Order: sequence, then C-alpha cells, then structure tokens
Amino acid sequence: ASNNSVDDIRTLIDQVRIPPPIGKYKVFIIDEVHMLTTAAFNAFLKTLEEPPHHALFILATTEKHKVLPTILSRCQIYDLSIADMVEHLQYVSSQEGVTAEPEALNVIAQKADGGMRDALSIFDQVVSFTNGNIMYQAVIDNLNVLDYEYYFRLTDAILSGNVRASLLIL
Repeated sequence: ASNNSVDDIRTLIDQVRIPPPIGKYKVFIIDEVHMLTTAAFNAFLKTLEEPPHHALFILATTEKHKVLPTILSRCQIYDLSIADMVEHLQYVSSQEGVTAEPEALNVIAQKADGGMRDALSIFDQVVSFTNGNIMYQAVIDNLNVLDYEYYFRLTDAILSGNVRASLLIL
C-alpha cells in the first residue's frame, strides 16, 4: 500500500521484463491495489494489457470500486463468497485442532465483509475467547452481533403493540 506512486510502478515494470531464473512464471502480487494513484494505474496499464508471457499479476483489494474501470476490465475477478470463507475457516480450524460450529463460522465470515484476512483475524480472536471451542452463541456474544432471535422478539413486540417491550429490546 505504501508503494503506490508512478516511480514504484516503473520499478515493478522493470522487474517484470526480466524472465524468472527458475520456473516458468514470475508472479507479482500487488496487495491493496486500490491505493495506487491514478497516474500509477495509468503507468501500469500498458504492462497489464500486454504482459510478458512469464508474468502473472495478482491484484488484491477489498475495495475494487476504487480500482479504475480500465484496469478492472483487463482482470479476471474472483470475489470470495461467504461459503468460500466458511470453507476456508473450517479448513483452518481442522488444521489447528479447533472445534467450530458451521453457524459460528458463518457469522465470522459475514462480519469480515468479504475480507479473508479480516475473517482470519476475527477467527483468532474468537478462538482465544472460546478456548478453541467456537460455538454460535459465543461468537455473537463476543462480536456483539444481533442474531435472528433478537429481530423476531422485536418484531413480535412491535406487531403486538407492546411499546414498552419494544423499547426494552432495543
């Protein structure tokens, strides 16, 4: 994110021209690509349009609306779904010996709002709070998330005209 100027992109372009000493490809990962300046995006555009055969670019961002449309139109876009994130969190929990309810992991994935790094950070926090036993109720308690039961109780109170109960639930 701090290498977002035209000069930084020119340095990258110089590195792209050099074929890999070992292997078939050189992979360039640009994290937080939305932080590039407009001039840097424009400097990068030509290389992105006609990359050398050995160069692969991975542009990572959680804010793709900030990336110039001319750049986006030249990319394959992979958005992580909630299901993808839950699947990866299940994998991580199995590798780390953590037990986790799928509903709890679903809440974590939703709270991460499309960011796998955020989901893993939340997962780590919840693991420490729950001693490696991630349950749905513990997740919503620790993350201050309102579950469906809250909305059902509030809706019932409003529909029955019980103003006092509605205010107490709020």
